[in-house]
Amino acid sequence: MSRQSRLNALEAAGLSHKRPDAVTAPLFNSGISFFLAADKVQVKYEMLRAHSVEGWNVTEAAKSHGYSRPSFYLVQEAFAGQGMEGLIDERPGRRGPLKLTEEIVAYLLAAPVEVSGGVLAEEVEQRFGVQLHRRTIERARRQ
Repeated sequence: MSRQSRLNALEAAGLSHKRPDAVTAPLFNSGISFFLAADKVQVKYEMLRAHSVEGWNVTEAAKSHGYSRPSFYLVQEAFAGQGMEGLIDERPGRRGPLKLTEEIVAYLLAAPVEVSGGVLAEEVEQRFGVQLHRRTIERARRQ
């Protein structure tokens, strides 16, 4: 895989290091093509390895890999809990409507078409104890 195709793949997958120019660790400046400062997961792993295997202190490991001390600890915790998967950032933002359970959606879809979102919002609150905006209900019914 060429360097450019690797960069393109990392960018497409959202795995590009935001500040590859800030990575000053010797491995990434050794001329060995395997080590790529733009590879966020590799940089995080090597940062943790530099600390735990090579004995670098947290501050120097973080700084030389383009991260802050607080970020180092977050990466370390994620790796301890999830292994390599923990080094991949989660997609930002919510994962969808928080209050729309399968049961509520089924109820909304079973309601007659002529019943408004406002009326259904009141019914959902009475029946399920969940407050929904009428627009949320209208969007759920369109899907």
